[in-house]
Amino acid sequence: MERTRTRLGAAVFLMLILGHLGNALEVPLDPKVLEELAQPPTITQQSPKDYIIDPRESIVIHCEAKGKPHPSFSWTRNGTHFDIDQDPKVTMRPRSGTLVVDISGEKAETYEGIYQCTARNKHGAAVSNNIVIRQSRSPLWSKERNEPIRVQEGEALVLHCRPPAGLPPPIIFWMDVNFQRLPQSSRVFQALNGDLYFSNVLKEDSRNDYICYARFPHTQTIQQKQPITLLVLNLDAVNETVAALFNETDLFSDGLAEERKPTFLIPSGSSSSKMVLRGQVLELECITEGLPTPEVSWSKLSGEFPDKRTSIVTFQKILRIVNVSDADAGEYRCTAHNRLASVHHTIRVTVKAAPYWLTTPRNLVLAPKEKGQLICRASGTPKPTINWAMNGIPIENSPEDPNRKVEGDTIIFEEVQTGSSAVYQCNASNEYGYLLSNAFVNVLSETPRVLTPANQVYQVIRNNHALLDCSSFGSPIPKITWFKDSQSSTLEGDPYLLHENGTLEIYVAQALNSGKYICVARNTLGIAENHVYLEVKEPTRILKQPKYKVAQRNRNVVFECKVKHDPTLIPIMIWLKDNGELPDDERFLVDSDSLTITDVTENDAGTYTCIMNTTLDHDSASAELTVVEAAPTPATIYEQPDPPTDLELTDMKPRSVQLTWIPGDEHNSPIHKFVIQYTDSLHDHGHWHNLTHVPGSKTTAHLELSPYVHYSFRVLALNAVGLSDPSNPSHMYKTNPAAPDENPSGVKGFGTEHDNLMILWKPMSGLQANGPGLQYKVMWRKKDVDKNWTSVTVANVSKFMVSGTPTFTPYEVKVQAINNNGIGPDPVVVTGHSGEDLPVQAPDNVQVLVLNSTLAEVHWEPVPPKTVRGHLKGYKVYYWRERSLHKHNPHRVEKQLLTFSGNKSHGMLPGLQPYSLYLFNVMVYNGKGEGPASSNLQFETPEGVPGRPSFLRITNSNLNNLTLEWGPPNDLNGHLTGYILKYQQVNNSNELGPMEELALPANKTSITLPNLKYSTRYKFYFNAKTGQGAGPVITEEAVTIMDEGNTRTQTSPPIAGSPPRHPFHKVHPAAPAFRNVSSSVGENGMLINWEYWGAEKHVYVEYIVKNDNTLGEEEWQKEYVNGSQAYVLKGLKEGLSYRVRMVAKGHDDQAVLHQSEELLVTVPAMPSRQVDIATQGWFIGLMCAIALLILVLLIICFIKRNKGGKYPVKEKEDAHTDPEFQPMKEDDCTFGEYSDTEDHKPLKGSRTPSNGTVHRDSSDDSLVDYGGGDGQFNEDGSFIGQYSGKSSIRETAEGPSPVNTTAMNSFV
Repeated sequence: MERTRTRLGAAVFLMLILGHLGNALEVPLDPKVLEELAQPPTITQQSPKDYIIDPRESIVIHCEAKGKPHPSFSWTRNGTHFDIDQDPKVTMRPRSGTLVVDISGEKAETYEGIYQCTARNKHGAAVSNNIVIRQSRSPLWSKERNEPIRVQEGEALVLHCRPPAGLPPPIIFWMDVNFQRLPQSSRVFQALNGDLYFSNVLKEDSRNDYICYARFPHTQTIQQKQPITLLVLNLDAVNETVAALFNETDLFSDGLAEERKPTFLIPSGSSSSKMVLRGQVLELECITEGLPTPEVSWSKLSGEFPDKRTSIVTFQKILRIVNVSDADAGEYRCTAHNRLASVHHTIRVTVKAAPYWLTTPRNLVLAPKEKGQLICRASGTPKPTINWAMNGIPIENSPEDPNRKVEGDTIIFEEVQTGSSAVYQCNASNEYGYLLSNAFVNVLSETPRVLTPANQVYQVIRNNHALLDCSSFGSPIPKITWFKDSQSSTLEGDPYLLHENGTLEIYVAQALNSGKYICVARNTLGIAENHVYLEVKEPTRILKQPKYKVAQRNRNVVFECKVKHDPTLIPIMIWLKDNGELPDDERFLVDSDSLTITDVTENDAGTYTCIMNTTLDHDSASAELTVVEAAPTPATIYEQPDPPTDLELTDMKPRSVQLTWIPGDEHNSPIHKFVIQYTDSLHDHGHWHNLTHVPGSKTTAHLELSPYVHYSFRVLALNAVGLSDPSNPSHMYKTNPAAPDENPSGVKGFGTEHDNLMILWKPMSGLQANGPGLQYKVMWRKKDVDKNWTSVTVANVSKFMVSGTPTFTPYEVKVQAINNNGIGPDPVVVTGHSGEDLPVQAPDNVQVLVLNSTLAEVHWEPVPPKTVRGHLKGYKVYYWRERSLHKHNPHRVEKQLLTFSGNKSHGMLPGLQPYSLYLFNVMVYNGKGEGPASSNLQFETPEGVPGRPSFLRITNSNLNNLTLEWGPPNDLNGHLTGYILKYQQVNNSNELGPMEELALPANKTSITLPNLKYSTRYKFYFNAKTGQGAGPVITEEAVTIMDEGNTRTQTSPPIAGSPPRHPFHKVHPAAPAFRNVSSSVGENGMLINWEYWGAEKHVYVEYIVKNDNTLGEEEWQKEYVNGSQAYVLKGLKEGLSYRVRMVAKGHDDQAVLHQSEELLVTVPAMPSRQVDIATQGWFIGLMCAIALLILVLLIICFIKRNKGGKYPVKEKEDAHTDPEFQPMKEDDCTFGEYSDTEDHKPLKGSRTPSNGTVHRDSSDDSLVDYGGGDGQFNEDGSFIGQYSGKSSIRETAEGPSPVNTTAMNSFV
């Protein structure tokens, strides 16, 4: 059952327990009540007991408390009074005990210690926990040098991390040099202490970037240990090295590491113990080594693991139990096994406990002479000690109170007296921690108050139980009694039940229980009462339930659900399908008492439920729908439906009518909906308009009508094929005229001139008029000035002009519709303005701030709004350049305009010319136009960087010097301080040489550069500078002239000066740009070679057939050859002569700037190809055949000699001597006499590469000891030299027989 129980929103109740000696007293926290109640202090917020601070930020130690009167605060540090006023770095927040310590310029260690806050008023003192302040620390790793660790493959290994001790402790993780976490597995993993353990190492574990990182979470810093290098040596390499050193004596019998049984590394031995505190996390760790890698499993000998608190992580190495309880104590076994053996380790876990609450002391509110008690019960292992204090002072040192008795964990109060309010502290402690709780005893004398709102109305459904509240407060606790209506007897016994909190319950409410109820609260100090009302409502019932339906596909289904409910309750009908919402489909039509589904499909099958809800109860009923296939029928012809017939108007009312009709034939396609149309023969005769539409299952429509309309209706039916023809019109129905229901829309007010106000609106249609005689009442008044409206009534217009208005004044306007039957509703008021005029005042206090050489900021004081005389559009700034600061003659340019929209007071002027005088003014503008301009102000822009020099050219080009001339920049933008000339050589491949730089004075316009390299291209970069810096660069290229005689080097410095007007020195003739043009016949065509020394980059080779008869009539052919010194002309005709020349053109490819002398080349008529016979296939085949024939002959001779030939015994013995012991002679490649020289013997098992070199390995041992030669090593110990042995044989480029470095490197 649902019921309404209205509570006082602001009355949240704090239950104060008086134990088993007293009753519960509810103290409301309603501010109005609390303002009148005295209350001892209560700590509401405090910092944590262990408070780690960040030394980079101020220290904030929280202490907040409430009480009446508001408490004052004091602090102790390390047990003594902390005088805040004596330390300028410490402040206390207003009406708070929170301390803020500014540690800027101070060491945070200065403020470490134990702090305690006391909140005090005249009714007692509450204390906070002891707050231990400690500074977070993230020390650096101690400097160390990690030597490479070499370990044999298969052995166990520990890489120690040993991070610096931080506060709080750091989080450890291992990564490589690329900050990627190192892969871990059951073989390689990180222990709880941060060390990296290897159960057994593999060759692939070798790497030089094992790095341990420590992240300190409080300061969010990460410290890094020096990388550790691990070298894993396999047994094959060790055996080969030992064999080479000790004459094939193997140290190990095979190449595989020896398998080992599992062994525990952590913890050691067969058993260990672990202590954990209750509520903390228990982590048991088993780290083992062995080969193959041992597998670890866990079990508890004395029970089962707790299901939801246990996890086994880090590849089964760590058992973790969170939120430890006493039941988690016992013996845990860790088992490690591989295929060789299985070992066990037992860990005995004991659980201790810091104190935890069993019963927290609760605040007491007592009346004088009442009894009560404070109970403080805590548990822990070992059992905690309970100590009491009063107002922060141990209770044994507090004033004696004969009405108070302390018995262990309980304080008993007998007949408390007024004025004995106090705050008591309970401290429960053992060796693992402490708990501190404050609880006050507040002795109050208060008359009764009823807190339930007066005249509260309760509503309940008949036959349900009702609860009537009577919340009260008083001290002593008031007694509650109930009365009904005017009865004098209290409500006790059946059917009433009075609860201890004053609530009256009626078991089974009936209609006769409705009425007024009076709640009375009494105590020894007074009486209070309150009235509430009970209304018993009739239940909601479904009278006609939906029924089971079987429907054919594409048919319609209707479920009915008729309901009865209390008429004073508002019902809401909800339909569900399969306990969910109905599909979002227009085929589902919900009416007030039915659900219609049109065009049923298979997906519509299911259970449909109708639910009728009211604010107090609900009722529901369900029915099932089954969808079946329609019976097979002959081919169906689908057509649009016939028009409806027999239209009839019923239930005719002034504003509505009921229209009914009979549907026409559907023609095998169900009707989806009916469309109702109307025509108005009074206002719009002959035009039909859509009025509404209803589902196809309906044949009735309720039509809402407008007054003063002559209606005729018709209906159209719609199915899947289309719309039917319209039905015959119904009889005309004339609605009576009425006053307008609405007013014109689109009302606006604005001015067209400075002294008028135009009021516009959208005219209403005849249908909206509701009657004859439509007029408009236009009303206006000055906003916030006039109280009365000025009005005029007009007709057949949509605007009205009000003349003689003050300029740009706000007006309130409205337009109301009127006809012969009355006036329309109150119109909406719209605010408009009369016409605008030009502003009358220029901005004042105009100032300018030059920000840089191209940007200035203009400030002005906005004009008063009244002087704008219109809608403020913004401000305009006109500015122009008066002249350059270099010249005094005017240099005016057109004015520039910047517009700043809105009520701005400043704006930026960008794009200014440096070193110039500017003038500007500011004006305001509105919708009418611009106002007067402010006085012209001027400002000067500072110097900027100069523009590009006006020109740069080379006037004299000699063997080893060049003369450059230039013109000053057109835009100086300041005082020119000089020029910067940079130049560098450019070789034939366009590569740039080193840059040379010269600083030139501002009064020079030319310079001669001596000591240049002859016949060399140079690139020059030239720019001007002012005090603000250098401007943009202009570039040029030039070539020194080829020396045709002796070259003389000039050593004189560059000579700067004005361009020489009378050259007295000899100018060398200009050298040709193209030199050494030659030709040769190649395999693919005619090869043209040349040298080019010009600056232009558009270079071509041109050629034409030499023909005396047609000379000059044919066009030259050209090929683009830029960036090259040679080109092959292909496609030339054999036997013809060609004229060839080189040409360099300008950027437009039109003007020829450089041209070589013509070269006459002749293409041979019968070019003979010189063929390399060694590359011809027939020659190679012939040589192979000859070689094969010679080989066959040699084999035949060898066979005959072995079978029947005569030869000396000595030769036979020599032929069969083991070639291993016969050193080969270098001269004739035959075996000579055996030599036992050690220098000729390679190490046993060595493998010599084909090129005879010794390959470098990062872990080489010294080869000097073995090779007898010189060797070199890197700083990391890797071999970088070359092994060479002593030999009487002449050394070749390949060197002597090498040593097998792999075997040597594997030896440790």
